[in-house]
Amino acid sequence: MTTRAFDAVLCDVDGVIRFFDGAGVAALERAAGLGEGSTAGVGFAPENDRPLLLGRIGRAEWVESIARGLAGRVSEGQARGLAEAFANSPFWADEVVVGMLRRVRERCRVVLVTNATAWLDEDLARMGLTDLAHEVVNSSLVGSAKPERRIYEIAAERAGVAPERCLFVDDRQENVDAAVALGMTGVLYRGPEDLWRAVAPVLG
Repeated sequence: MTTRAFDAVLCDVDGVIRFFDGAGVAALERAAGLGEGSTAGVGFAPENDRPLLLGRIGRAEWVESIARGLAGRVSEGQARGLAEAFANSPFWADEVVVGMLRRVRERCRVVLVTNATAWLDEDLARMGLTDLAHEVVNSSLVGSAKPERRIYEIAAERAGVAPERCLFVDDRQENVDAAVALGMTGVLYRGPEDLWRAVAPVLG
């Protein structure tokens, strides 16, 4: 008889495993007279971000959309430089979280469920994380993005377990709420301790 609450861990990538270094973009924004975060505001605007995360545009088109969104606020060269820097921001993986997920992977299915770009696999390889999960459900490849129901269904199918047997971890409340609505156990991630409390029963 199964005594633990889940048989698979479905985990977000950005904001849980991977984090971006925005120092370079912030320096360019200051030099251009823009407030910090201005470029991100354009890059993550739904009209620019959603086509990227659904695989409808690539990196070059995304850069163009960011540059267009900054037009009139800075020079054309500055807009282009900011867009390129933002789209190619350096990133790093939280080794504490990675370590926990590697231990979890030895005991149950681990699936990464992420609203990500078409080049996510390259990024995971750069971080040495190609073997972190059994499966990766990437919005830009499956054509559905959180918090849409379908991406959660795909993730559960890839995990090979019913939604009710899935633990879902994400740093956005709306994404967690959507998972819970499907019957999953949801964890709102704010730090490694949140993940640890959730998976401790499996790790012993």
